[in-house]
Amino acid sequence: MPRRRVAERRRRLAPWLLLSCEHGGNRVPPEYRRLFAGQRRLLASHRGLDIGALAAARVLQRRLGAPLVAATVTRLLVDLNRSIGHPALYSSLSRVLSAEERERLLARHYHPYRQLLRDWIAGRLARGERVLQLSVHSFTPVLDGRRRNADVGLLYDPASSGEAQFCRAWQARLVASAQGWRVRRNYPYRGTADGLVVALRREFAGQSYLGIELELNQVCLGNPSQAAALLADLAASLEC
Repeated sequence: MPRRRVAERRRRLAPWLLLSCEHGGNRVPPEYRRLFAGQRRLLASHRGLDIGALAAARVLQRRLGAPLVAATVTRLLVDLNRSIGHPALYSSLSRVLSAEERERLLARHYHPYRQLLRDWIAGRLARGERVLQLSVHSFTPVLDGRRRNADVGLLYDPASSGEAQFCRAWQARLVASAQGWRVRRNYPYRGTADGLVVALRREFAGQSYLGIELELNQVCLGNPSQAAALLADLAASLEC
């Protein structure tokens, strides 16, 4: 793509595009390392982080000139993409913490992350701007013995005409690209299942907020040339 067109698109997207990555790393803060003794393999698996998601989000950040809010604490400690009270908020390793310890964990990692995103979105909506949040995730190609037949998943609320229209158009552009990416909507998860953008949709209901969860196949992200092509196409096709 010519450099001028990239610059023009950045100017068009940057004011209202926000990238986030809730499962960007598998870092364990020192005070909780006792809980993860002998769990190095688990931490390195897709249960410990969304493999390749943070690197992908950073590439999109550079290409699109958009802000990125990312977390690197392992989801096995506390899952920033789950609501308070959700069974998967804590893993079996962190569920042993006392109620007081869990509250401290939320106060240090969970609430500040969500509040940062909430404040950014609310500030722009208050100025009459639109906001598109892309929550960048990755998915394992095989789960419970079943192979997932997609390169990209776009998760959204089908009841939102804005989100549905945006995802249909984005899917069409990606499928029509030279690579012919396999793109599915509300796959491999439902776009209305518990998650951060779902909570933010409720909070900013009736306002100009679109919350899309972008799911990328870890097979694609694990192949450098394929990952580069996919992320280039994602950025180039993201016309808002």
